[in-house]
Amino acid sequence: MHVRDAKPDDFATVADIYNEGILGRNSTFETRLRNAQDVADIADEGLPFVVAEVDGVVVGFAWTTPYSKRECYRGVVHFSVYVAGTHRGQGIGKSALQALFPRLRARGVYKMISGIFPENLASRALMKSLGFREVGIFVRQAQLDGIWRDDVMVEKLLDE
Repeated sequence: MHVRDAKPDDFATVADIYNEGILGRNSTFETRLRNAQDVADIADEGLPFVVAEVDGVVVGFAWTTPYSKRECYRGVVHFSVYVAGTHRGQGIGKSALQALFPRLRARGVYKMISGIFPENLASRALMKSLGFREVGIFVRQAQLDGIWRDDVMVEKLLDE
């Protein structure tokens, strides 16, 4: 397995992997399927975005987006990590996230945050293994398919 910076040729595959997560209904509140242009729009934000390859095929990714447009939060990013269903449980998500840490530090980012559905125990365990803290639960954060869902908020201070 190899982790590297994402490039435009990866965007369609990244969209496919993200769409698996959307359709699985256990990883994101999003319901609209994404395409390569949607991924390009995220890449255009200029924050670290990596892909993980196995035998030259992209099987996972981790990207970061601004937490807020407010200047006071410029050192905080939101992150997402997704792995193709055929490759989960092999350390790919962990490696992708670990690859983000030095890239983010080099840009002056000091904190990463994200939300996880409470029942997504695999993601919660992954975050714990990487030193993320669960800092609270947003109750009824949003509806997914007409059902209110909670969101466990996690954070990692990159200077710890």
